Amino acid sequence: MSLRNFILISVFAMSSVLAGCGGSEVPKNAGNTAANTNTANGTKTNAANVVAVTTPTPDTEANAAPTLTPVYKAFCAAVVKKDEAAIRKFYSSDTLESFEEQMKGEGIKSLSEFLKDDKISNELCEISNERVKGDKAVARLKSGSCPNGCEVLFVKESGEWKLSNMDVKTF
Repeated sequence: MSLRNFILISVFAMSSVLAGCGGSEVPKNAGNTAANTNTANGTKTNAANVVAVTTPTPDTEANAAPTLTPVYKAFCAAVVKKDEAAIRKFYSSDTLESFEEQMKGEGIKSLSEFLKDDKISNELCEISNERVKGDKAVARLKSGSCPNGCEVLFVKESGEWKLSNMDVKTF
């Protein structure tokens, strides 16, 4: 047997022995920890394997937003037509004031031009998971600029639901 083979066999044997000497102590919280846990953002993690690949849990549709779907679909149609008067009807008064201030600062004259980066179309104009509390509602919208969905706050003004740019946390 050559010296080289002897060294390789010795290294392999030592590695095998050391791998088997890991100890048998069970962590104190082993009975209380599930192998797979869900984090706050819905991502599944494998507690037993900290280097395992994690994948986000896909959104599930709790409801088809029966109250807000007609509002959002009509809004998308108005944006596609670039109907300024119709677009304005779908935003709360506070939101319109905020938009007008931003438009003035950017030198933009029309609301449809201001909203062009939102990539709103009839092809991707979906809404789901609405939650209504009195005169406020939150729903998950999908559009060209938010294809995976984002939550948006709606407010009721004069008996009609309006889109709002207020933070969803105020819901």
